[in-house]
Amino acid sequence: MSWQYGLGILAAGLLISDLAVAEEPATMPPVAEARGGVVQITRQNTHALLPGNRRLARVVFPKSDIPVLVPVLGPRLNQPGHQLLRRLYAAGKAAGNDGDLYENRDRAHSRLPPEAHPQLTHVVYGDSFQARKLDYGGAVQMLFDAPLIGNSSTALTAGPFWRSMPRMMLTMDDGSGIRTGPQRLYQNYGAGQIHVYPEHRDHDPEQGDVLPANTPYYLISKGSSGSDQAHLQALATILAAFRPDTKAFLHQTGLISPTVQMIYRRARVGVRSRTAYLSGAAHPTVFDGRDIDLLRMVGLANAIAPDAVPPMVRLQVIRDLRAREGVDYFGQGISEVLFDTPGVIARVWRSRVGQRRMVVSAGATRDPNGRKLHFDWVLLHGDPTRVAITPLDPDGARARIDLTWQDPRAAPGTPDIVSSRIDIGVFANNGVHDSAPAFISVLLPRHETRRYKTGPDGGLRVISIDRARADGVYGDPLIFPETPWRDQYHYNAAGEITGWTRLRSGQGDTDDDYDAEGQRILVRDAQGIPAQPAPVRYLIEQSANKPARLREELLE
Repeated sequence: MSWQYGLGILAAGLLISDLAVAEEPATMPPVAEARGGVVQITRQNTHALLPGNRRLARVVFPKSDIPVLVPVLGPRLNQPGHQLLRRLYAAGKAAGNDGDLYENRDRAHSRLPPEAHPQLTHVVYGDSFQARKLDYGGAVQMLFDAPLIGNSSTALTAGPFWRSMPRMMLTMDDGSGIRTGPQRLYQNYGAGQIHVYPEHRDHDPEQGDVLPANTPYYLISKGSSGSDQAHLQALATILAAFRPDTKAFLHQTGLISPTVQMIYRRARVGVRSRTAYLSGAAHPTVFDGRDIDLLRMVGLANAIAPDAVPPMVRLQVIRDLRAREGVDYFGQGISEVLFDTPGVIARVWRSRVGQRRMVVSAGATRDPNGRKLHFDWVLLHGDPTRVAITPLDPDGARARIDLTWQDPRAAPGTPDIVSSRIDIGVFANNGVHDSAPAFISVLLPRHETRRYKTGPDGGLRVISIDRARADGVYGDPLIFPETPWRDQYHYNAAGEITGWTRLRSGQGDTDDDYDAEGQRILVRDAQGIPAQPAPVRYLIEQSANKPARLREELLE
């Protein structure tokens, strides 16, 4: 069993971005037909997708299902944004929610009231799917070919692996160390599905911001159960406000979710300019429902013409962070790559080195109308004196990113919540609109105690790293195995690292010395020069209901 998943409670089958419909014994199953504002999803009317255990629902909406008399909004919704949407819809300038789906994934614990947005078609799962919990928790099992919003006010609330639903999906693997959740979330993004999940203790003053990456694949609401409702209603309203021709174009090009995300972020309270949009204030990890401005969201959604739709940014790593397991960090089977998807590149800073470099390209991004693009790379969270972003092309399609080790900082807009993550947003501008952001996130281990000082070459030199968890500081056990030692590093006169001493005080073990290649020094000669180095390896041990722990093993 992979250490990251401990009990296997979060396990899911491997799924990659390229999906195919599986061949089934009988004829291909029929489509799922919406009737009376409801579509029932069963094994018989969905398709199995390969690879993995995901299923696809192709939903059809008979023309007579939503008559003209069904209003776009319920009578109790009377904010200025609602009034504008009603006028636009009555004039035939807004598409409404005919053809849009809503799924509740917490079994009505926090359900969007049907009367609020009467044109939405509600997803209902059949008994066999409910028995398999395909209707519950994170939206990683089903794909739909229609625009969909949804929510799940659920979380893993107890035990050492407690986490919100977003963090669960970002850290889930299939038992082999491959994280499938981020890939599935990206598939949702391309399919036009946006879900809302509460942060539930993952973004609060007690622990800080413990989410491992920022993403455009969903919305995270500030608070716990029920905090998702305002965001759900905003998403439904944005979908209804699109012009009919624009909405059809978005569906055809797979750009519904990216465009909705852009509108939601661009029209929030306090985001009144392009400068504000290209800042961390517009793209926090967690969104406060009090910052929703429905009037501006409806206006912006309805103003977008098909020929002005912004693209979805697609990222690719050209040069990655470089580190050697057993020397720069420890633990066989783990790396600094948390996950890679076109919309999010997520890394974990495990290495001892104090300065890093990577090169990332957005060159695979294509405007749906062939417009020329220009890219902006923006530090959304992190120390601006310790992050340097250098565009490498006139249009900004590639950038070099130089990172220096830094202390945690307050998350954007929340001075009482600390985050140890560096977030960089990448935006494509087509001359009319900016896109939704793609993200590069680098998670630093806030639970470690590190000391650096400037070396003779002007760069940061590591002095010591205590990898044991500092009192009261959280480190995600699905990302960081317990490492019960402190390393003190040694240098020669030229400033080159010669090795380190490992201190295991309080464990009943002796301290050991290591050479620059990570070999344990067993014997030294009379001059103190290592005479018998031996290789070691670092195994990750997992016990039921307990976080993983790193164990060093001598290889003689």
